[in-house]
Amino acid sequence: MPRYKLTIEYDGTPFFGWQRQVSQISVQQVLERAIMLFSGETVNTQAAGRTDTGVHGLGQVAHFDLSKEWDPFRIREALNHHLRPHPVAILKVEAVGDDFEARFSALARHYEYRILNRRAPAVIERNHVWQLPMPLDADAMDYAAGMITGLHDFTTFRSSDCQAKSPLRTLDVLSVRRELDHIIIVASARSFLHHQVRSMVGSLKLVGEGKWKPQDVRAALDARDRSRCGAMAPSAGLFLTHVDY
Repeated sequence: MPRYKLTIEYDGTPFFGWQRQVSQISVQQVLERAIMLFSGETVNTQAAGRTDTGVHGLGQVAHFDLSKEWDPFRIREALNHHLRPHPVAILKVEAVGDDFEARFSALARHYEYRILNRRAPAVIERNHVWQLPMPLDADAMDYAAGMITGLHDFTTFRSSDCQAKSPLRTLDVLSVRRELDHIIIVASARSFLHHQVRSMVGSLKLVGEGKWKPQDVRAALDARDRSRCGAMAPSAGLFLTHVDY
């Protein structure tokens, strides 16, 4: 059966995450409906990452199979037509081999978390940033971030509902920079634990406020205790930017 790889952009605000839900709208649900409307086939899509409620995608990747071959350009145009008015866009469609798996073939996943650090309310970026009015020290946050990169047991920054068999992960990149009123946190790894990025951001925020020292983030990591984690950052500021294969 022909297999197709999709690169997808979506605003996660109205969705209850990527994964299909019984009674709530999800990105997977509206995508599979669009595929059915153009092809007449009911398919099961697989994504590189099951983003949570309110999390956005700039370069999410998914794959699906059809019973016959279609021109990738035609698939893209048909899907974008049938996805309206949902805030989901297919950026690219590629024919791939049947050994390609959006989830298991991924070599790295890249996330970006956006903080709007000002007192004036967010207007244009509402639902797409975490707005924090108190001044944040991005340099201190970046220093703390560097202290937890590498291979570690990330139990502290893992959801209590996480179903991963092991808390061990290699965090390749965790960096913080300021761009005017914005603080941008970048995280890259082959895979992440459930709520790992938002949990790390919540602890880095405490460093930015001066409530924690950078060393406190490393101490929290080493404790391997969820109760040592700062309050988890909200989903609105988190973006899955791209996936490497």
